[in-house]
Amino acid sequence: MKTQSILLVAATALVLSACATSTAYAPAGFNGQRGGYAEQRLETDRYRVSFAGNSVTSREQVEMGLLLRAAELTVENGYDWFSTVERATDRDVRYQAFPDALYRPYSPFWGPSWRYFGPRGWSRWDDPFWGRNDFDVREIDRFEATAEIVLGRGTKPAGDANAFDAREVISNLSERVTRPM
Repeated sequence: MKTQSILLVAATALVLSACATSTAYAPAGFNGQRGGYAEQRLETDRYRVSFAGNSVTSREQVEMGLLLRAAELTVENGYDWFSTVERATDRDVRYQAFPDALYRPYSPFWGPSWRYFGPRGWSRWDDPFWGRNDFDVREIDRFEATAEIVLGRGTKPAGDANAFDAREVISNLSERVTRPM
């Protein structure tokens, strides 16, 4: 019964992980999704923007979502370019252990064993190291990018590596993000 429970849990986890999709480019909490973008106005021309992904959203996707949201905010507020004052991407790592059902897929008695004749008659002896304490450890990463941005009008400052043309960013990144269905 214990093995069947382990197999059921492993199969459920496998099915759910196959259905998992990366965080859609949408406001945080949209349709109950974990992650998404959020912003907070700090001053007339200054915002704090963030984008959080789930466990299947790559760091690149998270950073792309952040830059796209910053560009959209810039255009929505009537500005032409934005500059990142502070920018960081945090990685949250979690480890999850799963019993390794591969060694005993059908029965707790599957595996090497021997029979011997002892004082009580024929007895079974299992290999004490086979399938005991075996488990798979999976690393689960989640990324969240944050930036403080300053908005500007006109042409972006030349030579400023932290300045972005908002319309160009929207043009280049809009097709690369996953939109909600």
